[in-house]
Amino acid sequence: MMSSLEFATPNWFWILPLPILVYFLFPAYRTKQTAIKVPFFHLLIEAIGEEPSEGATQLKASWWQRIALVVAWGCLVMALAQPKVLGEPQTRESMGRDVMVAVDLSGSMSEQDFSDAQGHKVNRLDAAKMVLQDFVAQRKGDRLGLILFGDAAFIQTPFTADHDAWLTLLEQTDVSMAGESTHLGDAIGLAIKTFEQSQHSQDRQKVVIVLTDGNDTGSFVEPLDAAKVAAAKGVRIHVIAMGDPSTVGEQAMDMDVINHIASTTGGKAYQAKDSDGLKQAYASINDLEPQLYESTTYRPKISLQHYFVMVVLVLYTCLFLIATVRRVGAARLNTPAQEKEHV
Repeated sequence: MMSSLEFATPNWFWILPLPILVYFLFPAYRTKQTAIKVPFFHLLIEAIGEEPSEGATQLKASWWQRIALVVAWGCLVMALAQPKVLGEPQTRESMGRDVMVAVDLSGSMSEQDFSDAQGHKVNRLDAAKMVLQDFVAQRKGDRLGLILFGDAAFIQTPFTADHDAWLTLLEQTDVSMAGESTHLGDAIGLAIKTFEQSQHSQDRQKVVIVLTDGNDTGSFVEPLDAAKVAAAKGVRIHVIAMGDPSTVGEQAMDMDVINHIASTTGGKAYQAKDSDGLKQAYASINDLEPQLYESTTYRPKISLQHYFVMVVLVLYTCLFLIATVRRVGAARLNTPAQEKEHV
């Protein structure tokens, strides 16, 4: 695609004819010559057959000097006009939200009460991984983080815009790798701390998605207290209660607590007892948290001003060298003749 040429200060082109005006309005200086006055001047002119001329000389530029002056003046005016061309299109991406996904890895996540696309039984963690792949594909522009929690909570992936790397680290997780229990409150607290420590999160919307299948079992911070802190910090929490606790003999999940966590922070709570319910939960979150990603394309302006200045410098340097070489050569040719005269 051809780049269009434009000038930042085109008014300088008005001075292009200035040398012509100077040439006619201000004639070149004439150098006076010594002359001898004689009363028989007209007789002398007739005798030698020469035409009389003014008693002054004027240096005249050669054809190549005139061309050099025209080119140099044109380049200088072009440089003053600041020519610019549009460069290649550049894309500027603006990220949307920071989304922290907290995944429960307690022992109960190994229960195989979910199904894959082919209808085969899979455990809860594997079902969550499959649904998260589709979820992440729709989060273009968001930075994603990953917290895993069991007996303790730890960061598996800090905030990153590389969604492929995020999914790779998610795939490396396994049930009970963080312990058998469920420290839900600590996971929420760690998510809040991560947002606070991230400088880029200050001007972004902060969202936490918690995926758990059990009640909190001994966090240092109670989930409800952590939710209050999250609300004060502007962190919105969506909670997905996964599976039916009765299938593994756990205490029935307290949905009141989960609903309170979500409502306190402006989020929403979901209960997903099967794969379809899990997909619907993440689809609903996608609707509640639409993409804030913006991509703008622009073409930077590239200045050509320095090229015209370089042409002038190179032109005059070359002409100076040529003139110097010719002068030195002429001096060498005259030297032998002078030496012969002295001899």
